[in-house]
Amino acid sequence: MAASELYTKFARVWIPDPEEVWKSAELLKDYKPGDKVLLLRLEEGKDLEYRLDPKTKELPHLRNPDILVGENDLTALSYLHEPAVLHNLRVRFIDSKLIYTYCGIVLVAINPYEQLPIYGEDIINAYSGQNMGDMDPHIFAVAEEAYKQMARDERNQSIIVSGESGAGKTVSAKYAMRYFATVSGSASEANVEEKVLASNPIMESIGNAKTTRNDNSSRFGKYIEIGFDKRYRIIGANMRTYLLEKSRVVFQAEEERNYHIFYQLCASAKLPEFKMLRLGNANSFHYTKQGGSPVIEGVDDTKEMAHTRQACTLLGISESYQMGIFRILAGILHLGNVAFTSRDSDSCTIPPKHEPLSIFSDLMGVDYEEMCHWLCHRKLATATETYIKPISKLQATNARDALAKHIYAKLFSWIVDHVNQALHSAVKQHSFIGVLDIYGFETFEINSFEQFCINYANEKLQQQFNMHVFKLEQEEYMKEQIPWTLIDFYDNQPCINLIESKLGILDLLDEECKMPKGTDDTWAQKLYNTHLNKCALFEKPRLSNKAFIIQHFADKVEYQCEGFLEKNKDTVFEEQIKVLKSSKFKMLPELFQDDEKAISPTSATSSGRTPLTRTPAKPTKGRPGQTAKEHKKTVGHQFRNSLHLLMETLNATTPHYVRCIKPNDFKFPFTFDEKRAVQQLRACGVLETIRISAAGFPSRWTYQEFFSRYRVLMKQKDVLSDRKQTCKNVLEKLILDKDKYQFGKTKIFFRAGQVAYLEKLRADKLRAACIRIQKTIRGWLLRKKYLRMRKAAITVQRHVRGYQARCYAKFLRRTKAATIIQKYWRMYIVRRRYKIRRSATIVLQSYLRGYLARNRYRKMLHEHKAVIIQKWVRGWLARTHYRRSMQAIIYLQCCFRRMMAKRELKKLKIEARSVERYKKLHIGMENKIMQLQRKVDEQNKDYKCLMEKLTNLEGIYTSETEKLRSDLERLQLSEEEAKIATGRVLSLQEEIAKLRKDLEQTQSEKKSIEERADRYKQETEQLVSSLKEENTLLKQEKETLNHLIVEQAKEMTETMEKKLVEETKQLELDLNDERLRYQNLLNEFSRLEERYDDLKEEMTLMVNVPKPGHKRTDSTHSSNESEYTFSSEIAETEDMPLRTEEPSEKKVPLDMSLFLKLQKRVTELEQEKQVMQDELDRKEEQVLRSKAKEEERPQIRGAELEYESLKRQELESENKKLKNELNELRKALSEKSAPEVTAPGAPAYRVLMEQLTSVSEELDVRKEEVLILRSQLVSQKEAIQPKNTMTDSTILLEDVQKMKDKGEIAQAYIGLKETNRLLESQLQSQKRSHENEAEALRGEIQSLKEENNRQQQLLAQNLQLPPEARIEASLQHEITRLTNENLDLMEQLEKQDKTVRKLKKQLKVFAKKIGELEVGQMENISPGQIIDEPIRPVSIPRKEKDFQGMLEYKKEDEQKLVKNLILELKPRGVAVNLIPGLPAYILFMCVRHADYLNDDQKVRSLLTSTINSIKKVLKKRGDDFETVSFWLSNTCRFLHCLKQYSGEEGFMKHNTSRQNEHCLTNFDLAEYRQVLSDLAIQIYQQLVRVLENILQPMIVSGMLEHETIQGVSGVKPTGLRKRTSSIADEGTYTLDSILRQLNSFHSVLCQHGMDPELIKQVVKQMFYIVGAVTLNNLLLRKDMCSWSKGMQIRYNVSQLEEWLRDKNLMNSGAKETLEPLIQAAQLLQVKKKTDDDAEAICSMCSALTTAQIVKVLNLYTPVNEFEERVSVSFIRTIQMRLRDRKDSPQLLMDAKHIFPVTFPFNPSSLALETIQIPASLGLGFISRV
Repeated sequence: MAASELYTKFARVWIPDPEEVWKSAELLKDYKPGDKVLLLRLEEGKDLEYRLDPKTKELPHLRNPDILVGENDLTALSYLHEPAVLHNLRVRFIDSKLIYTYCGIVLVAINPYEQLPIYGEDIINAYSGQNMGDMDPHIFAVAEEAYKQMARDERNQSIIVSGESGAGKTVSAKYAMRYFATVSGSASEANVEEKVLASNPIMESIGNAKTTRNDNSSRFGKYIEIGFDKRYRIIGANMRTYLLEKSRVVFQAEEERNYHIFYQLCASAKLPEFKMLRLGNANSFHYTKQGGSPVIEGVDDTKEMAHTRQACTLLGISESYQMGIFRILAGILHLGNVAFTSRDSDSCTIPPKHEPLSIFSDLMGVDYEEMCHWLCHRKLATATETYIKPISKLQATNARDALAKHIYAKLFSWIVDHVNQALHSAVKQHSFIGVLDIYGFETFEINSFEQFCINYANEKLQQQFNMHVFKLEQEEYMKEQIPWTLIDFYDNQPCINLIESKLGILDLLDEECKMPKGTDDTWAQKLYNTHLNKCALFEKPRLSNKAFIIQHFADKVEYQCEGFLEKNKDTVFEEQIKVLKSSKFKMLPELFQDDEKAISPTSATSSGRTPLTRTPAKPTKGRPGQTAKEHKKTVGHQFRNSLHLLMETLNATTPHYVRCIKPNDFKFPFTFDEKRAVQQLRACGVLETIRISAAGFPSRWTYQEFFSRYRVLMKQKDVLSDRKQTCKNVLEKLILDKDKYQFGKTKIFFRAGQVAYLEKLRADKLRAACIRIQKTIRGWLLRKKYLRMRKAAITVQRHVRGYQARCYAKFLRRTKAATIIQKYWRMYIVRRRYKIRRSATIVLQSYLRGYLARNRYRKMLHEHKAVIIQKWVRGWLARTHYRRSMQAIIYLQCCFRRMMAKRELKKLKIEARSVERYKKLHIGMENKIMQLQRKVDEQNKDYKCLMEKLTNLEGIYTSETEKLRSDLERLQLSEEEAKIATGRVLSLQEEIAKLRKDLEQTQSEKKSIEERADRYKQETEQLVSSLKEENTLLKQEKETLNHLIVEQAKEMTETMEKKLVEETKQLELDLNDERLRYQNLLNEFSRLEERYDDLKEEMTLMVNVPKPGHKRTDSTHSSNESEYTFSSEIAETEDMPLRTEEPSEKKVPLDMSLFLKLQKRVTELEQEKQVMQDELDRKEEQVLRSKAKEEERPQIRGAELEYESLKRQELESENKKLKNELNELRKALSEKSAPEVTAPGAPAYRVLMEQLTSVSEELDVRKEEVLILRSQLVSQKEAIQPKNTMTDSTILLEDVQKMKDKGEIAQAYIGLKETNRLLESQLQSQKRSHENEAEALRGEIQSLKEENNRQQQLLAQNLQLPPEARIEASLQHEITRLTNENLDLMEQLEKQDKTVRKLKKQLKVFAKKIGELEVGQMENISPGQIIDEPIRPVSIPRKEKDFQGMLEYKKEDEQKLVKNLILELKPRGVAVNLIPGLPAYILFMCVRHADYLNDDQKVRSLLTSTINSIKKVLKKRGDDFETVSFWLSNTCRFLHCLKQYSGEEGFMKHNTSRQNEHCLTNFDLAEYRQVLSDLAIQIYQQLVRVLENILQPMIVSGMLEHETIQGVSGVKPTGLRKRTSSIADEGTYTLDSILRQLNSFHSVLCQHGMDPELIKQVVKQMFYIVGAVTLNNLLLRKDMCSWSKGMQIRYNVSQLEEWLRDKNLMNSGAKETLEPLIQAAQLLQVKKKTDDDAEAICSMCSALTTAQIVKVLNLYTPVNEFEERVSVSFIRTIQMRLRDRKDSPQLLMDAKHIFPVTFPFNPSSLALETIQIPASLGLGFISRV
């Protein structure tokens, strides 16, 4: 298929972007050939037109399907190009928090700048033994691959770690070395792996420094060879270093530091041992303050100094040498502070008594004056004479710095030498793995000689890398028989030739260094003349004549020529070196011995130390004549030689590549800068690997994987039985261009893009199938829904219509009835309403008419009175108005007339003055006078009339006035009366108002009084009611308090019971923890024991042949002795409490010192044995002497016997008395003690009653012992009396021989008498001890009484407290009391146990002595006397024909018994043909017989031989499951037999009476039971290891990889790192394989008769291993975290549960161990989108830790495009919800964890006397008894 056909609508592509480097876009329409523009839509929704390059017409890169994003291997991507690689790395790093990714053979490691929990020992164990493609990418996977290939191919390996400063190279190399140290271990006890790891702190302190890019940047390259022996265990290591950055010693850029060691010294300056160094703050030294950043955040230089010193000590650098190193380093710091003053331009001087130089001289042990002189002068030698020339200040400063750099370089080389000496091994090295931690490609703004050398080294490494990748591709194609075509890849040989060939840059540099007047400028001109325009890789900058440009494989780099010559020469004044060599400080001249011997090409250079061979531990000596010549080698020449040597080493090994990437320059955690990442990917060769892969056939599928993935594209007729042919036929139809794929032997090879095309076809086919399925399903569902709805609708309609008809009929009936009711009701209502209205109307009319009539009357009355008032008022008003008007008119007339008269008068006066006026006036004056006279007359008449009228009027007025006056007086009188009346009215009104006020006040007072009365009444009533309520409440409170007291008592009891239950649970947990610790210690002890045996065997082999005549001791015998010693030590320890099968805590660690302690204990026991033997001899001598004295005394036997009888009676009565007192004590405790103490369930009660019961039982035992002794003494008395009588009666008749018999009888009597006295004293001591015990018990009773009284007082006090305080106080007191009582009772119980054990042992000793005396007595009595004895001593009767369940064997047959029954026994034959546990029964029956004979030595010897033989068998055949299971079952059965027949009541409950008769009688084998229990624990742990080794290879394949449900899991495209790439498949395991193996295990366990409880524990452990290993692999494998894989896991788990049900083992706890795996599978299948989903996940995954949940979500990978990835926001939501959960931060489960095992007592119902011994066992030498 043409590539252009893939550019269809909605196809996604990558386009360049200046900010993000590459941006994703989507095509909006199909691309057609010839189109110049692509219409694209960016992810943010913006549309753009992308113009194609008209020349190349290159289309943008296609984007991979989402299903391929986030792959573990970049070569698994269908489209292999830069944007795909960058996007895949970004998704894994940002979204999934995965820092490792494969790129073919390269591991890409991105620095997270954060501590991740992925480097623990559990992760190392998970990757150990795994194939590289099986697990997620990890540095441990690369290390495991190297280790495995070294062991498989027997070829040395190399791990090349490269990258920029700060990318994490040193950390990656450190983790790789840690992996080798952990996995391989060391071949000796020297802990080489610890030394290898300890070299890191030293090298980091002297070779690492803080830079602007990294706080712990390695400023040198190193190659560490880790050596292995033939068993591939670490035996040593060797280190080479390259190009130490010496210039950092004297100069640091801004925000950088010098080497860490200087700051560690300054931080530790106050230590007493560093006072002599005279150091101070780092800012006080020139060499440490230039960067201005003396402190690294989060780093404590003082602690780092302690780690450095500790590492030096571990590597064998003594304290004196360490102080010497620190002196030299301090001297360098002081040397940097030496200041020069200019004398003139060509000379300088140092101030006199300059303190820094003085300190430097003192520390270095050199002469001050001489050093001062040569720092300011230099010696020039010519052919004829030598000159001493002063130097300038600048030259002196440079010379000082050069000397400091030289000293530091020498010290660095010396330390590397000593580290190599410490890591050197005397054992021959078989192979090695090299770890190269070297600087990556560097380019800065200013690049100098150091960058040139670094990039030169990277060019060489890149060439080697390209050739290796090319070689691997070629091998793959040839292996698969694919036609090989040459792939064009970038060859950087021309660049290497430009640097290192003849007349290359290095040659011209060395030549210029030899020239007397050579400078950087002349060297630059030579470069231009030689290479400019002749080599395409060499360029000259446009604006500079002192620089040059080289086109490296990664980028163009411009180098500044300034300083190249000086750095290449590395000039140091010889005179200064001579001064240092003459130092009195012995260590300093050692540093410069290499100058004379020239052992290292970098000894005087900036590259540190670079040995010429791979494993030198000591410097090689050169020829004397070569010294000067070798010393003059330049730095560039030496670096080139060391680089060639390194490449030779790498070419001779199989390389593994780790490329470290720095994601950003700001050290932000999990922040990805695309620009910086692309630069590094281009520089480190990752993209070159991609390009080489993409040029060929990058995608590779096995035929089975291709068939499984693309089965959906095939038709049924295309599927053949031959998968290979099927794939060929299908591919020919799907991809028409045959050049796009090739068929290999086992794989199909595809060109780039073809897998994406196939994925597109597959997705289209699946999408079409999904649509078809959806269409059919939806149609069927809707049709079914329609039919269901139609049927329901018809039914509903039928019922509804019937209901409606019934309702309508009912409605009609109700309507008719309602109409009739309404008719009568309405009639009644209307009539009633009419009557009411009529009566109301009449009433209203009557009231209204009366009201109107009254109103009309009042109106008429008011109008009449108003008319009268108006009449009078109007008359008065009219008159008043008339008078006023008249007066006004008259007044106006008067005024007007006066005015007119005045005017007239004025005129007249004027006229009178004028003659003419007078004349005019006189004209008609007479007429006028006449007229006036008339007028006057008329006026007089009028006047008279008016006067008359006036007189009349005056009369009228006078009369009227008088009338009015009288009226006025009358009115005044009436007014006064009215005023008086008004005053009286006012006073009355005031009185009324006052009375009203008084009335109102009285009423208000009355109201207030009534209100107060009411209020008082209410208050009284309320008070009464409140008092009643309070009374009721008090009663209720009283009842509540009473109830509360009862409840508190109950709660206290329940609380105590709960606390007891919780404490019991806690104690059980603690017991399990202690049991686990104890069993781990046993495991460690057994491992040390085996190691001890191995070492002993090795020593035996190393020892010379023994001398003639020497008889070799049997190893079995020696082991028996050792075991006997161990058992004896246990038996003799009386102060330890008696141990049951539950292990106790061991505080002493089990190590090699245990054997020395055991030997010491053996010596002590032998000494004690000797002392006891001496004591026994002394006692025997005393007995003989007493016997001799007794012969001389008269024999008064009767009186002594009577005395002894009385003593016995007294003891019996005393025992009865003690028993009665104990019963009374028990009764008193039951009746008088506090309820909480003496409650039947109380711990103190139980402990005390158990103690009393044990004392009572002990008294009964003592009583029985006394009765037995009494019967024995009586029998002896009765036996002696006849003898004495017979002797007395026949003494005269017997001969001398009879007299001798009498003497012997007398001696026996004396012996019995002594024995009786001993017994009497023993009984007296017992009596005293019992009295003491009774007294102690009485004291306890008294203390309990006092405690009871105190409890009652406290209870009374508590009742007065508040309820909360009461409860708290009572609980506190109860806890304190119970704790004290428990402690006291435990102490008493321990004392009682100790006393009982001592008494038992003493009784056994005395009983044994009595038996010996009886035997001696019986031997001395003649046969005749024995026959005549009427009564014999008490003995156990036995029927000879009945078997007693014992087996008798001879002492010399013990080894044969052990050999036939243990060492040479075949478990399968016993399991098939004989009863289960037969060897255990036989051994116990032999032990019973030895116990019956009271043979201590025989019991010990047999038990010790048995234990050692079982250990020997398990050591020899410890890998055989049947053998280990068989002996675990028999050991447990033997242990149960020892318990069942021990005679202890706890173990005899289920015995028959016959079995109780078979109990052991003489020996208490509790100590041996503990030893057997420990042995059983060791066997169980060995059984678990065997199970694990058998199941481990099956689990991952059967539980995860195999498709139990065929067709569910889809196979995704894989990269170069395919699974099982390191080793070929040895067979695929399935779930059926695991189930068959479980069935096999279970059947073997059942055949061997193992206890059912023990089988459950084994099954639980097996299931835990299955679950833990499966979950751990799931957490480390991204390809397994999918929905379909979750379904597979759940199905597999259900099959395991079904197996448990079939075997009736569901209650074994095995299912619970699978809970984390079940929850992980559920987590893969549940929805992972919303907050509700997050809540459901948090509640569901209770058995998983937060780290595991987040890891599964991060790893979740869709197999098909229809699934969705888990969003980052959802994962953060989960983390937020789980932040309060307190669980372990550990990611993986501990697959090596072993649950503590217990051996519950399981008695056997088998009767011992019925057991038959088959002849096939070869035990004919033993006989049944």
